[in-house]
Amino acid sequence: MRHLLGLGIATALCAGLFAPLPAQADDMAMRQALADARQGSWSRIDQRTERVDHLLDGYIEYHRLRHALPDVAPQVINDFIARHDDSPLAGWLRGQAQTAYGRRGDFAALLAVSDGEPIGTERQCYYYTALLEREPSAAAAGGRALWRVGSSQPNACDPLFERLRASGALTTEDDWTRLMLAWENGSTGLVNYLRRLIDDPAWRDALSAFDRVNADPSQVATLPARLGPDGSAGPSLLAATFHRLTRDNTAAALAAWQRLGEQATLGAEQRRSIEHDLAFYAMARSVPGSQPWVDRALPRLEADDLYELRVRNALAARDWQAVFDWVPRMPDSVRTEARWQYWLGRASAELGDPTTARSAFEAAAQGRNFFAFAAADRLGRTYALNDASRPVPPERIAQVAQTLAVQRVGALYRIDEPGLARSEWVALLERSDHAHSEAMAAYAIQQGWYELAVQASISARAWDALAWRFPHAFEPEFVKWGASRGVDPYFLMGIARRESAFNQRAQSPVGARGLMQLMPDTARHLSSRRNIPYAGVESLEDPEVNVAFGSAYIRDMLDRYSNNRIAAAAAYNAGPGRVDRWLANGNQPFDLFVESIPFRETREYVLAVLAYRAIFESLAKGSSEGVEMLSDVERNAYYDASMRSG
Repeated sequence: MRHLLGLGIATALCAGLFAPLPAQADDMAMRQALADARQGSWSRIDQRTERVDHLLDGYIEYHRLRHALPDVAPQVINDFIARHDDSPLAGWLRGQAQTAYGRRGDFAALLAVSDGEPIGTERQCYYYTALLEREPSAAAAGGRALWRVGSSQPNACDPLFERLRASGALTTEDDWTRLMLAWENGSTGLVNYLRRLIDDPAWRDALSAFDRVNADPSQVATLPARLGPDGSAGPSLLAATFHRLTRDNTAAALAAWQRLGEQATLGAEQRRSIEHDLAFYAMARSVPGSQPWVDRALPRLEADDLYELRVRNALAARDWQAVFDWVPRMPDSVRTEARWQYWLGRASAELGDPTTARSAFEAAAQGRNFFAFAAADRLGRTYALNDASRPVPPERIAQVAQTLAVQRVGALYRIDEPGLARSEWVALLERSDHAHSEAMAAYAIQQGWYELAVQASISARAWDALAWRFPHAFEPEFVKWGASRGVDPYFLMGIARRESAFNQRAQSPVGARGLMQLMPDTARHLSSRRNIPYAGVESLEDPEVNVAFGSAYIRDMLDRYSNNRIAAAAAYNAGPGRVDRWLANGNQPFDLFVESIPFRETREYVLAVLAYRAIFESLAKGSSEGVEMLSDVERNAYYDASMRSG
């Protein structure tokens, strides 16, 4: 295969075309060079006469090679990878080369730059196609794994599948397996394609049975135990049918399972999957008469999510005896969490057992979260921050500062490339041990890279290093706008920590921006109604602007809900319309209201924001003495429609 950029030219590239571009002091020139490189405007780059070393030269070289692919020799790619093995650039260029070589069918070059199975389905299909001649057994295993999925695969996979089928490595059994997966996944187009693909007479009985339950899953009782040439299609069709029927009509599925389950010929994992689905949907949908069967099934399924749902359903029904009975049955990894110890304490108190209640609250209060703090409030104790923050020796921080990757992070921030800076940081964390990750967190705090400090604390699993996990980031803005709006600044910080981890450039998939993740439409509405200057979407990445708008919006939510921060936080996440409905349907104390929020995301959001608020205040004061997560009114109020102001 012809490569226009061969080894000889590669030497020239390193010495000339890829000569280091702007000086490190001239970051604006590098910023422009990077913009030109992304667009492939090489003439503008090459016309520059002054060329001196810059930390970010590799980014220019990366884009030049990327634009030149596939007409680049694999040796050139590997040389770049070797020289930039401390940067995400190495992996990015490897992936770009694998895609480009694969699309051109240059499989020798693809293998030459590969170091194992690539990331991404398209690249994997090219990779296993390349291995067909060299390692046919590995290619067959990889290709079968790519085939046996419940969704459509990229067109790049078609040549691989065709060659595997021609060689006999892909069989009708594989087609049947994929048909079952596609049916479970609801991929109707793929189901129809696979149904037409299977034309082996030996599978006629299996296809006839499938057609019957595909039209009406409640016909599950009519399925023969053995289907297909060796009888193995029967269990897979039975399992897939129960998968569909459980979601379509849980009551009918449970009734059918109670009739057929004991005699059904199924593997242990198939049986467990069916029963897990039935238990989950029966509880989630409150299927009448299902609770006795569910309660018998839970101990043998031993699934954390099922035990949690069982207790949450008992809480929704205020069945304190069931809460008291089921929390102790949870697996240890779940039962000992502050959340469930708190609820054991609440149930014990409701049932008139103050001794067990106090013991459970004491266990819960050892943690550092919403329920731990709520338990501490019941005991009249200060919050257990469990802060293990400790200073990192200056020499270790200095070592981090000298790391080329960290210097690139700084350079990327200087040229307004926070996404690339974060990629460099994460790549370095993946290569770092615990001690180095801690030093990186300390250095990030010094530099004001707050979101990177949070990321480093996670990588180091330094859960108790509160100075890194909860930095007092952008505190002047939160204090200023909190005072202006009459909003607790620690509440604002708790929202921002949950929303963006203090990444001022954060963008959500739906378009929310900045520290407090403001939607542009919300900002425009607030600007018009409150006369707040708004300079467009990009301005929301300015902490001053973002907090000005975020504090105004949360002030509106506090006004709407009688200054109640639980309801306001829920509305900030899920929207006030939903919170209005939840309050209208309830009449509950604060803890039951939060636990009853139907959206897991919002439920966990509220729990986090209120706990974070208490942590920020405690850190600011140097102690949790006198800190209260909730006001007396918030703790003692009943959460119902009357909380809605106006």
